[in-house]
Amino acid sequence: MKKFLKEFLLRGLICAGGGPVVLAIIYGILGATDTVEFFTPKEVCTGILTITLLAFAAAGMTAIYQMEQLPLPIMILLHGGALYVIYILTYLINGWLLNQLTPILIFTGIFIAGYSLIWLIIYLIERNKIKKINKLLKN
Repeated sequence: MKKFLKEFLLRGLICAGGGPVVLAIIYGILGATDTVEFFTPKEVCTGILTITLLAFAAAGMTAIYQMEQLPLPIMILLHGGALYVIYILTYLINGWLLNQLTPILIFTGIFIAGYSLIWLIIYLIERNKIKKINKLLKN
């Protein structure tokens, strides 16, 4: 657990600064397209803090894959579950997602589909690497 915590903090701190950069790009696009004319200081402050914490936690959670005592499906569920909670809380706190059943269900469906697609791509890439290594070992 100590190793996981250390790795979580290290990964989180390395990536936490990326969150506000992404938020600045999003706010810049919203302003450039005249979608939003102004943000209140509270919106900006809340956005910066929540996105920094989101980036920290999302990056830190990748440390779960260093814990070799857990089976991969359990690690994937823990990682995905943590990401889901972090993202939905961030979206709700910032008012980017309505706190109603339908929007939350739509978000949940999109999140599960996206997370599953990413893992499918990772699986296919790794499977191809294994096939190539096995082929080289046979020769």
